[in-house]
Amino acid sequence: MSKITRQDVEYVAGLAQLRLDDATKGRLVREMGDILAYMDQLNELDTEHVEPMMHAMEMTNVFRQDVPGESLPRGEALMNAPMHDGEYFMVPRILEGDTA
Repeated sequence: MSKITRQDVEYVAGLAQLRLDDATKGRLVREMGDILAYMDQLNELDTEHVEPMMHAMEMTNVFRQDVPGESLPRGEALMNAPMHDGEYFMVPRILEGDTA
């Protein structure tokens, strides 16, 4: 027997300001009931010795260590820049107003 009733679906649909036809309400009663039945099935599992996890799959950080290294020489960094003054990158102005 489903724990979800047509009134539950209509209540939630009302909160979400959704208009549902009768067929959709019936389908949602059945699908939401299936979800709750599955949750009941999961609640029957003994998880006493299972360590809590953040993700269902094991995640590994793929980033390298943040270790300072040598910087690219200024000339090489500016070599492929569309505009530069030999010391800095130059970019088109995007803000209006005084340059102080």
